[in-house]
Formats: sequence, structure tokens, C-alpha cells
Amino acid sequence: MFALLTWQVAAHGALRTLDERCGLALGGSAVPAPVAQFFADLGNISVALPVLLVAVAAALRRPVRAQRRARGVARGAGTDPQEAPRAVESPGAVPVRRWLPPVAALGAMVLVPAVVVPAKVWIGRPGPPRMAGAPHDGFFPSGHAATAAVAYGLVALLLLHGRRSSGRTVRRPGAALLTGAVVLVNVGVGVGLVRQGYHWPLDVVASWCLSGVVLTLWSAVCARWYEPGGVGRD
Repeated sequence: MFALLTWQVAAHGALRTLDERCGLALGGSAVPAPVAQFFADLGNISVALPVLLVAVAAALRRPVRAQRRARGVARGAGTDPQEAPRAVESPGAVPVRRWLPPVAALGAMVLVPAVVVPAKVWIGRPGPPRMAGAPHDGFFPSGHAATAAVAYGLVALLLLHGRRSSGRTVRRPGAALLTGAVVLVNVGVGVGLVRQGYHWPLDVVASWCLSGVVLTLWSAVCARWYEPGGVGRD
């Protein structure tokens, strides 16, 4: 999908023409400007990154809290507290790299500008009329849309991963609600960016395509190396 969109934008194809018509129509729509600006701002790195860092910090602290609880139980039971952390792992499990998901999340976030910025420079698509005086001439794909999709997507994945790895059941309604919230936020970011004249619709859609690849890569890394010797059990 990303290759198709890139080809259409770079070659001034029919999709690009339709895209610019839709973008101008949405830019003059009845979507309230303050609401659109609020959601567009959620794609700023200064907003999305701190949210992700909070989730990363919580994920890194989770094993520490689990070990402290295990030691507390061990003291109450009169056993050796130094043996307690071993009980945190499932029976017969090999050591788990609990640091891997949050660290991989930071790596995925670094990957966003490493991919988006060269693509913008290479394609060099002009922005909507509002951005005519912008200091740069590259709007495809949207960095704000990619930042929001990857950052908030990783937050949801870290939360779900944390519940699975701690042995807690992830109920389908809860997972569906969290996933739906992330989708709605990103749709809001995309609509806000187009409504405010910062990007064309295909700029946003292309970023979602790239973000899907990044999030899938994160999941594959965690599944492959979360536990040594095979696929993770989460």
C-alpha cells in the first residue's frame, strides 16, 4: 500500500489529484478548528514522546515491583528472599528478557524519523496552501501522523504485553477498548492535520502504513527474543 501511494504521489497520478481535492474539501469543512488543532497537536513529538516514556518507565519498573512482592511473600513464608525472584518466572521457564519490550519500543520510535525524513526529502511533495511558506518542501509521508501512530500504538502494546507477561489475563473487552481508543486518537490526529491544512490525506494514510510495519517489527522482535531459545510465551 505504501509503495502504491508513493508511486501515485511521485508520478502525479489520479490518486494524488483526488487526494488534493479531498484535502481542500476537508480543510474547508465544518470540523471545529480548536478540536482539529487539539488532535493535530497530539502528533507533536513533544506530546507523544513523553506519553511513550511514561509507558516505557512503567514497563521497566514492572519486574522490579514483581521481585519486591516476591521477596515480601518469601519473608512472610520464612523462606530465603534471595530465592524469591526465581518464583516470578513460570515453572521451567528460561530467563526472560523483561527489558526487551520497552527498549525495543524506544528503538522503534527512533526508527520513525530515520524512515520518514529521507522519504520526505526524496519525494519532495508540496504541502497544502497553508504550508506554502514552509521552510521545507516535503510533506509525504506525515511525520506527525507516524509519530502518533507509533507512539500511542506502542503504549497500548506495552500495556497488553505487561499484563500477559505478568500472568494476568487480558480480557477481550479491555483489549478491544484500548485498541479502539488508539485507533480513534490516530484518526483524530489525521483528520486534525488535514483539517488544519498541515498535510494532505494521503500523507497521513502513508504514515499509517509505515507505522503498521514498525509496530509489526516491534512485535516480531519481542516474540523472537523476549525469551531465549524460541518465541516468547506472551
